[in-house]
Amino acid sequence: MVIANPKKPLADHARRPAHPKPDTRAQLSRIARSDRTDFEKRVWTALCQIPAGRVTTYGILSKHLGSSPRAVGNALRRNPFAPDVPCHRVVATGMTLGGFKGHWPRNGEGITLDEKSGLLRGEGVQFDEKGKVVGTPWNGWLKTKS
Repeated sequence: MVIANPKKPLADHARRPAHPKPDTRAQLSRIARSDRTDFEKRVWTALCQIPAGRVTTYGILSKHLGSSPRAVGNALRRNPFAPDVPCHRVVATGMTLGGFKGHWPRNGEGITLDEKSGLLRGEGVQFDEKGKVVGTPWNGWLKTKS
């Protein structure tokens, strides 16, 4: 799998500062009022719970939702509220960027992965020399309650 090159300078669109933190209630209201499927709404609502500067994986998110990673990826691809509803915070299980906006890279990186890495970098996410996200994935939904 090809991933974004951490040594390559970011394109202008990927250098922009991160969007200011959107009002979560406003995003949840937009999601609830949308005419999308119940599953898509559940996925997008879950995205709003991922803290800025953290990532989760398709697998963790799908486990939380009782679904498959592929179904989650399809819902992310159809997210009309991005980047305010942060689908860019979901990465592949190996902590690589994976796809973005329904596209997987071909013949090197594409604008979509530059954009995804730019959004994550703008939130303070760090990458290693191979382009993998540094740290452990956020799994706040799966923690047991005491």
